[in-house]
Amino acid sequence: MLTPVADGVLVHRSELLRNNTVVVQGEAGVLVVDPGLTTGEMGCLAEDLRQLGQPVVAGFATHPDWDHALWHAELGQVPRYGTARCSAYLRELRSEEGWETRVAEGLPPEIADETPLEGFGLIVGLPAGAELIPWNGPEVRVIEHPAHAPGHAALLVEDRGVLVAGDMLSDVFVPMLDDTEHPVEDYLTGLRLLEKVADDVEVLVPGHGSVALADQVRVRIDQDREYLHALRDGRAPDDPRLGSSVEPGWEWVNDIHEGQAARMARRSEQNGADG
Repeated sequence: MLTPVADGVLVHRSELLRNNTVVVQGEAGVLVVDPGLTTGEMGCLAEDLRQLGQPVVAGFATHPDWDHALWHAELGQVPRYGTARCSAYLRELRSEEGWETRVAEGLPPEIADETPLEGFGLIVGLPAGAELIPWNGPEVRVIEHPAHAPGHAALLVEDRGVLVAGDMLSDVFVPMLDDTEHPVEDYLTGLRLLEKVADDVEVLVPGHGSVALADQVRVRIDQDREYLHALRDGRAPDDPRLGSSVEPGWEWVNDIHEGQAARMARRSEQNGADG
């Protein structure tokens, strides 16, 4: 079901990972951001848009993770944009022999048979440094940053005050680091770029979890920053997304944290040995 969150901006949520698909209404149709996840969910999204008389005229993938770069034939053959780096990453992935099998192996088993990969990753890269999505609708600013995944971008629908954050600022997931030389610093850079537009945001739509209003935007930025500082410093984070207080069914987020903490500890040991 499509839920309005601002004038001309609607959200469709997937069940398993609480992915948020964002729909922005334009002059001749809609921009669809990060559609997902299953055939049934994307078919439902397409039907909802048909009922509203809103054809899809463009798509956007905030980053190249499998659950943000999917598509469904019923959404139409339209330009699907991403940053230049996101597009290049996906193009390289799709050029490798057996890529579809490897992507399928990484899908959650609950939905592996229901997740269509035919249109996965067919993203048109925007010119490097592009600031706006080229479409006939409200200006949607592209905020590219180095956090979480190659070519990750948040989107700011400026005159609607909506920030589409991709895989950041979630109330169910802690920050998930990319495999870069300086993953914590890269993520902190991403948070600083989002913080620069925080005063312009009335509605925050994370890639996963609950939509938040303006008074929660800086709260979520600060929460993610504190988690990263604890991870960097080797401290146990005081974070409501972790520990025994998490929502039933989401305990596995602790495993994400423990894996990241172990990885950071190894890096620290290696740096000490190199020193």
